[in-house]
Amino acid sequence: MSFENKTVVVTGGAKGIGGACIEMFHREKANVVILDVDEQGAAFANELGERALFIKTDVSIEKDVINAVEKIKLRFGDIDVLVNNAAIQYFATVTDSTAEEWDKTISINLRGGFLCAKYMIPSMQAKGKGVIINISSVQAFVTQRAVASYATSKAAQIALTRSIAIDYAPAIRCVAICPGSVDTPLLHDLIGQSPDPQAVFKECEEMHLMKRIAAPSEIAEFVSYLASDKASFITGQAFRIDGGLGITIEGSKR
Repeated sequence: MSFENKTVVVTGGAKGIGGACIEMFHREKANVVILDVDEQGAAFANELGERALFIKTDVSIEKDVINAVEKIKLRFGDIDVLVNNAAIQYFATVTDSTAEEWDKTISINLRGGFLCAKYMIPSMQAKGKGVIINISSVQAFVTQRAVASYATSKAAQIALTRSIAIDYAPAIRCVAICPGSVDTPLLHDLIGQSPDPQAVFKECEEMHLMKRIAAPSEIAEFVSYLASDKASFITGQAFRIDGGLGITIEGSKR
């Protein structure tokens, strides 16, 4: 697949799944834009070269997103693909969550995707076509304990995906990808909060039928396919890429 002369924007693109998507699209000759609060995105863009741009952006802040869109259009012109990947996660039940933690999770994971879509869709309409890919989570379907704000935000992303697909078809396609556990800095940060991170990591592997967690590049490969013309008849759907997580029913082993 080639994305030559196309411009791809990835939020949370400095590392993890977002970073893998940036690398994938850059290899496929796209102009790539990293939107992130993490300054390491600047070094990443410099390493990739002239077809890469880093814009420090808090996707939950409207003026940051508007500013980013203006800079993208000045550098590369209109936008072809948006990957809404930026996300955070807290471990807390509804009663244990603070209002600040809840609001921050919804603001970044959901409001951020809304704002980026709101201000980038007109650019896609100017080109006559575009693709938006929302990185949701398997936790939109099956949920572990004590991730109330995260699971809520990820389920809502799927509803946002359907709404965009319906409202902007046929020119703009919108899909969601729902990964299981992925070997990212975010996962390691979360596991690191446990008294025994090594044991928790092993548990993460064992939860999946494939007995491992995904590499970020595996998610990026699927993102690339869905963004391509090969997937031109696909819109409004949420795809689980989760190693079989959550499809079994525990029963008697006798």
